[in-house]
Amino acid sequence: MIKEHDRVVLKTPVPSEGLEAGDVGTVVHIHQRGVAYEVEFVTLTGRTVAVVTLLADQVRPIARRDLPHARELPPA
Repeated sequence: MIKEHDRVVLKTPVPSEGLEAGDVGTVVHIHQRGVAYEVEFVTLTGRTVAVVTLLADQVRPIARRDLPHARELPPA
């Protein structure tokens, strides 16, 4: 069960926000008992990139063996 403030992994890209599958975000709100989640994605320096509403099947909880990976965002 994903809870508020949990980190989650994006399973599907969200091109309109510049997000790719594998990006990690933090749940900031749960909609309808887990039907959807409001997730904030930030850079490693703490700048918010996007806050998006995602359906439950678009994210997964982080797993014990997940490894972080950094990528640079294209210029805005």
